[in-house]
Amino acid sequence: MVKVEAVVIRERIETVIDAVEDQAGHIGVTVIEAVGHGRQRGITHEYRGRVFESRFLPKALLVFVVEDGKADAVVHAIADAARSGGESGDGIVWTTAAATVLHSRTGRPLEEAEAR
Repeated sequence: MVKVEAVVIRERIETVIDAVEDQAGHIGVTVIEAVGHGRQRGITHEYRGRVFESRFLPKALLVFVVEDGKADAVVHAIADAARSGGESGDGIVWTTAAATVLHSRTGRPLEEAEAR
């Protein structure tokens, strides 16, 4: 099993999840609201004549636990769907090996619980 994590802009959450389901055939995700920044270092905006700096931007952390064979398809689906066409700030995707994955309700390995 592989844990695929992606930080994406909030506006792309549904698009990314739909792309993973359609292109990779994987269903199941955990979405965590987050704030952060990459190279763009936040944004500045003007409100009522005053300039404000927002160092941290609203993001979402998506977590998928997938079979080894689906990991590459999931990563590519996320990267394609998360791309907004802007210069930067679309997010990042990475994978981590998941040695033991148990279903909470049954205590059985996820592969066995999902097979039913």
